[in-house]
Amino acid sequence: MPNASIDKHELYRNWFTITSLVSKDFKLKYRRSVLGVLWSVLNPLLMMCVLAAVFTNVLKFGDVENFPMYLILGNVLFALMADSTSGAMTSILESAPLIKKIRIAKMIFPLEKVLFQLVNFAISLIAVILVMAFFRIAPTINLLALPILLIYMLLFCSGLGMLLSSLAVFFRDVCHLWGVVITAWTYATPLFYPVTLLPDWMQAAEAFNPMYHFVTYFRDIAMYAKMPGLMENLTCLIISLITFAVGFLVFKCTERKFILYV
Repeated sequence: MPNASIDKHELYRNWFTITSLVSKDFKLKYRRSVLGVLWSVLNPLLMMCVLAAVFTNVLKFGDVENFPMYLILGNVLFALMADSTSGAMTSILESAPLIKKIRIAKMIFPLEKVLFQLVNFAISLIAVILVMAFFRIAPTINLLALPILLIYMLLFCSGLGMLLSSLAVFFRDVCHLWGVVITAWTYATPLFYPVTLLPDWMQAAEAFNPMYHFVTYFRDIAMYAKMPGLMENLTCLIISLITFAVGFLVFKCTERKFILYV
């Protein structure tokens, strides 16, 4: 019983720390900004408008039905992954002064960055709702699967974030390399072009792209009124669990050495 009480107290303290850090990140992100948190809505909308104009009029990809909706769904979900993993990657290095001074669960820092971006994603869904209203896309019961998708994304981004934050402590080059990986990953994922434009071998290769599965899942429930089947859910779940397990194990095996390198 005493151990259970200690564990409960530890969990409460860690959760309080995470929520405090999320609140601090929000204040820092929108400090001295006139529009503040509205940028979480405006940013995806403005990006959608620019990309829709470019890819519809210049590159002629606008044959996709409700192309702006197609764009914003892919962009907001991919931004969740890119921003959360990039933030988690440098979280241990940025928290070095705190880690050196007090005893604290180091896993808090990458997980907090993922949760912060998840909250940001929730706000950006207002932009998605506005686009749905503009194009008269009626919401369906399939949207009830959104929390399931967010669980997959939370596991996937947390695992990737823990892995990157561990590697960045020992190899600072990871911080520079990850930006290149994200750029390549952006173009490798059908965010602003239909997957049918790709040759057959590249379409087959998309099966190994985790974000392709997550983005397709999001578009199915929000745009195509289609409930993902058992195979789609199993694919997303397996990807998420494997990524989380790898990230967690790497982090736990290396965290004791962080103090020597930060």
